[in-house]
Amino acid sequence: MTTTLLNEPKTVVTHVDRAISEEASKYLTFKLADEEYGVEILKVREIMGLMDITAVPRMPVYMKGVINLRGKVVPVVDLRLKFGLDEIEHTEQTCIIVVDVGKEIGIIVDTVSEVLDITGDQIEPPPSMSGSVDTSFIMGMGKVGDAVKILLDINKVLTTDELTDIASTATDTQETNEPRSNASVD
Repeated sequence: MTTTLLNEPKTVVTHVDRAISEEASKYLTFKLADEEYGVEILKVREIMGLMDITAVPRMPVYMKGVINLRGKVVPVVDLRLKFGLDEIEHTEQTCIIVVDVGKEIGIIVDTVSEVLDITGDQIEPPPSMSGSVDTSFIMGMGKVGDAVKILLDINKVLTTDELTDIASTATDTQETNEPRSNASVD
């Protein structure tokens, strides 16, 4: 299992606008099925190989469970299932990307591709769809050479209600797994 730690973003007091515009153009790209997606690199905390996931009862099918990440319980979502794609057997290239959406959440992806610089002039708004198709989680369409990367607003991939449910489940699971201090032995 390979783990890559990414440094926490550093706050720069001077030249903030320039620093933000430079940093905001970096995206971690990954594949789901035959499509490439990207998330802002500043939202990514860690990339790791697939590890044991503890299933949590009564969760949506895309909510695979929780992992223990250095003593912290982190919920894990299978992004394929969240997007309505078919579930596949995991491979050596299957990864968990831990993202910060106000709390840390792991997302399972088929494979991580690379970090790309995609500037504002390379990004077009998401295509207009009929009112029944929700594209609010798509930040834009990044044009890189002849390819198009779907840039996700990871904060909108999961709704507020889903994040609340997942967070309360993770907290309940962590409390259940903590050792009891008043346990007696007969």
